[in-house]
Amino acid sequence: MKPSFRKERSASALVQPIISETLTIFLPSTAPSLRWVFFFRKQFGNYVAIRLAGHYAEMGYSDKLSKVEVQQRRNLDFQSKVWEMSVQGDFNFFEFIPGSPYYFFTPYITFGVGSFSFDPYTYLDGQKYYLRKLGTEGQGSALYPDRKFYRAQAFSFPLGMGVKYNLGRNVNLGFEVVHRFTSTDYLDDVSTTYAGEAAFPQKTPGVNTPAFLLQDRSYETGTKIGEAGKQRGFSEQKDQFIFAELTLSISFSSYKCPNPR
Repeated sequence: MKPSFRKERSASALVQPIISETLTIFLPSTAPSLRWVFFFRKQFGNYVAIRLAGHYAEMGYSDKLSKVEVQQRRNLDFQSKVWEMSVQGDFNFFEFIPGSPYYFFTPYITFGVGSFSFDPYTYLDGQKYYLRKLGTEGQGSALYPDRKFYRAQAFSFPLGMGVKYNLGRNVNLGFEVVHRFTSTDYLDDVSTTYAGEAAFPQKTPGVNTPAFLLQDRSYETGTKIGEAGKQRGFSEQKDQFIFAELTLSISFSSYKCPNPR
């Protein structure tokens, strides 16, 4: 009898989400947070593996934390809960055989495709508002018929590197940093230009709507800057984010008996 393949199931992981926006519109968060990842990985030989992974993370940022004056004046912020499912291929640099005294460590590269959900929100006067439904860049306004409400689901394309170390016969410790390219530019609810005040008419005379107040919050830091057509985000490149993970997994070996001749 000989082993045919190995499977791994993960335990918990420390996940640090990092937002990346072109032109540093959003910079990495400095506050670490504990989140979760679960994965099932099937090993084909000692170099190649396929895994199915699920991630949950909370991410966000505020322009108040930026060192760039124009971003401080913009004064936007968001938070979002992200749920992701992905399929990835792992490729070891060295042979990796759990339980072996010689092949117990390897760096590896990983890449794949996934789908994730997100729904950015913020707070105004202590009340929580989900930004997607408000159409903060003119979505749903007759003034911008070409601006449609964005979906709360998008594709991700993980690409990264990691290392894993076999602690014993069946227990593996790993660390990886994986950059995720995405198919959306609205992870932070910011993409194109300001729609202008006319796109957010008052429903009650003398009372501004939450969409009006949240599409341009520069009034909280001085003179309003959100004129129609003025740059609010950068739509030439999609949003990206990074997961840094510390994982603990358990290996299960399967065996095949040779066919009798």
